[in-house]
Amino acid sequence: MGKEPTDFPDMPHQDGPQEGPSWGNPRWPLNDGHGGFADAMDPTDMLAAVAEASAKAGKPTDAASVEEACRNSIQAMLLVRLYRVRGHLAAELDPLGLSHLEEPEDLSLEWHGFAGKEDLEVFVGGVFGFEWAKVGELYAALRSTYCGHVGLEYMHIADTEERRFLQDKFESPEETIQFTPEGKRAILQAVIRGEEYEKFLGKKYVGTKRFGLDGGEAMIPALEAVIKYGGSTGVREIIYGMAHRGRLNVLANVMAKPYRVIFHEFSGGSANPDDVGGSGDVKYHLGTSTDREFDGIKVHMSLVPNPSHLEAVNPVVLGKTRAQQAFRDDLDNHEQVLPVLIHGDAAFAGQGVVWECFGMSGVRGYSTGGCIHFVINNQIGFTTSPKFARSSPYPSDVAKGVQAPILHVNGDDPEAVTFACKLAIEYRQRFKRDIVIDMWCYRRFGHNEGDEPSFTQPLMYKEIRKHPRVSELYSERLKDEGVLDAGTAPAMREEFISLLDEEFEAGKSYKPNEVDWFAGRWSGLHKPADPETARRNVDTAIPKKLFDSLGRTLTTVPDDHTVHKTLNRVLDAKRNMFESGEGFDWATAEALAFGSLVTEGFGVRLSGQDSGRGTFSQRHAIWVDQNDEGKYIPLATLPHGKFEVYDSTLSEFGVLGFEYGFALADPKTLVLWEAQFGDFANGAQIMIDQFIAAGEVKWQRANGLVMLLPHGYEGQGPEHSSARLERFLQLCANDNIQVCNITSPANYFHVLRRQMMRPFRKPLVIMTPKSLLRHPSAKDDAAKFTGDSHFMRILSDKTEIADEKVRRLVLCSGKVAYDLMEKRDEEHVDDVSIVRIEQLYPFPGEPLAVRLKRMTNLEEVVWCQEEPHNNGAWFFVQNRIEDALTAAGHKGMRPTYAGREEAASPATGFAARHQVQQEALVSVALGLSERGKTNAKRKARSKPSKA
Repeated sequence: MGKEPTDFPDMPHQDGPQEGPSWGNPRWPLNDGHGGFADAMDPTDMLAAVAEASAKAGKPTDAASVEEACRNSIQAMLLVRLYRVRGHLAAELDPLGLSHLEEPEDLSLEWHGFAGKEDLEVFVGGVFGFEWAKVGELYAALRSTYCGHVGLEYMHIADTEERRFLQDKFESPEETIQFTPEGKRAILQAVIRGEEYEKFLGKKYVGTKRFGLDGGEAMIPALEAVIKYGGSTGVREIIYGMAHRGRLNVLANVMAKPYRVIFHEFSGGSANPDDVGGSGDVKYHLGTSTDREFDGIKVHMSLVPNPSHLEAVNPVVLGKTRAQQAFRDDLDNHEQVLPVLIHGDAAFAGQGVVWECFGMSGVRGYSTGGCIHFVINNQIGFTTSPKFARSSPYPSDVAKGVQAPILHVNGDDPEAVTFACKLAIEYRQRFKRDIVIDMWCYRRFGHNEGDEPSFTQPLMYKEIRKHPRVSELYSERLKDEGVLDAGTAPAMREEFISLLDEEFEAGKSYKPNEVDWFAGRWSGLHKPADPETARRNVDTAIPKKLFDSLGRTLTTVPDDHTVHKTLNRVLDAKRNMFESGEGFDWATAEALAFGSLVTEGFGVRLSGQDSGRGTFSQRHAIWVDQNDEGKYIPLATLPHGKFEVYDSTLSEFGVLGFEYGFALADPKTLVLWEAQFGDFANGAQIMIDQFIAAGEVKWQRANGLVMLLPHGYEGQGPEHSSARLERFLQLCANDNIQVCNITSPANYFHVLRRQMMRPFRKPLVIMTPKSLLRHPSAKDDAAKFTGDSHFMRILSDKTEIADEKVRRLVLCSGKVAYDLMEKRDEEHVDDVSIVRIEQLYPFPGEPLAVRLKRMTNLEEVVWCQEEPHNNGAWFFVQNRIEDALTAAGHKGMRPTYAGREEAASPATGFAARHQVQQEALVSVALGLSERGKTNAKRKARSKPSKA
């Protein structure tokens, strides 16, 4: 790959090519470049400009007149600027008229000294097409532009070109909200579809939850505008994410999911797992994919399934988008694949993952070239009013943190909402940046259709009950404009209701097909044929020739690159490994796995907060030049596949969701997310519970994501010890995920390769080591990577003890195995064997039973763990070990526990206490105290009795 450029043009602390926005420091012109005035203009120049304009207009040019005209012009331009900055606060946004936003005083003519001076002509230098304008004309133009049914927030944007673009779209007469009669009728028809569909569901499925769009139906034509105008500007695929509100409407009327299928699901058809496989999910969580065509341009669309956790799907959509852009070779232009996220107002303001996604929007490796955010602003949460739900005027204010423009729009005006979406797609396609549409509407019914909202918002719902529907208001407007006659809207309604009746009848006999998980990029993969297949290993060794070639790649420094002196010593050690064929450590094994997969044509994508160097300075996947900070990535120089490693934003929830979404779309790339410490993974617990562990059975979507979670008790305290192994094991069922706690570099190499070599994908959770990264015993020889080798679900004792000699077997997982072996050998104990369970789920019961069967003189089996008794693997493994003992002929024998006592905190914060605990649990596991008592008794019996 060679060296990358050190800096972004305008972001001196980032690396790599610029994908995100330019954050320069432009001048802030008073009129944004659309006239003769700028904040840098000298007063003398301003007077000269006004004098010249006055002369051209035939106005007085004496000094006093020019000075007065100049003062008026400056005041007029201040008025213009304040409307550009704050006009949205006076916009007519709330369909119910209940908003308590107060119009700022500085938007009045009085505040600017123009009271009673509406006929005064002022020089404005081209604003709204005026050179000179009467104050009244200028004021009217400002009010209609910035205080109508669309309020624009854009003056917080630093980039001048972006501001000018939005300003031109708003202030130019030819760019205002204009639709042809045919376009207006199409908008009305889409609104009617949205309304009648909700009413139909309400009649046919009385009392059933559907989280209807009632009150926000203007979103339907607006989203169709995104498809239409997006297609005309190069979009070929749209990936949607949204929660419940309006989801069924979007599925039917935007995504074109057949009505009969939705009716079938409403009737309980989707609840039968025999129909489609898996456990299923409620209908307002399901996704779909389809194609729609406008003006001869076909756009593929997919709606990602989501849980009830509002906004959790957002990073998944962005990750999937990034993967699809990679397939389409669209990572440079970001034109063909568009993410669209549909939010609720309370969730958009309240959920932290919203900001995590905004935070990634311009970051290398995570940018998708801008996302369109559509907020269904019902002006209420479940039962919570906005004033109690946030600390800012709008739910969209969080978007200002990345300088995203915000279009506030009245949901009772479908044309305005459609215009906002049209402008949003134009902006996104041009500037590749996020943009937000905040559609003010209302929720005609409660949080769900069985809810009574008047318990908590009686005044709002008194207003809603008498408020006309969107289609009624819009059809009356179109009749007034002469676009419709009196019978058009009712005819549209009747025609659509007839279609729904036909589809409802068809839904009764509809038979769903087996869900096709494995099309497109997933072709050639499949579900495991039976549960045992999920446990089966495959050959994952690599040829010696490839092994040696990778060794050269991993140890050769380019002549023009100066690495750190410590890294030079690390590379010298690696060269010795490859020359001697011995002592391969964890990081080298990992690099061999990555490099071999890339050479074989797979992709590898690794991300995390410190993944380039590695939290423990072990990986060094990126070599930073010590002279110019240029970067060299050895594995990125390999042919056939693609290796990527990214230091992510300081996020767990958002970034893990992004990587899950990437892996959802790309099974041919080994996608890994690494926690800085495994303890921090619980910051992403929603992603783990709702998506990683349950996504396959709920939504029939396979995923091969790998989670790397540093785990191990080395006295580093409560937050640097435990990746909460027990939580992952509690989620294990139906062969849904794999959980490993690996102790051998070669075994780590093989499990990573196995992840891609098997014909199916399952998420893989690995408790990765800390001290074992450099432990002298945690090394492997070259033969373990080549020849006849594969992943070992259980590993034998490093000290060979004959099976028939074993009286006590200690089973364990992870780093504690080395503590046990070291202490056992130190004490010269020769009848205790230590076996490591490398894969905890699916549990390796069969190979363990085979091993136990050979231990014919076995008397005791102990499970040893470092974690407290109420944590770790003990409660998960005890019955499985007993089953293996029974299968091996040791019926009635049960494992005993050796480890820390129960604890509310996963680890002590005192190093001395940790050491005492560690020594004690090792001693108990090996039975050293019991052995001492037994030996003392034997000695006592051997002494001669006294006379």
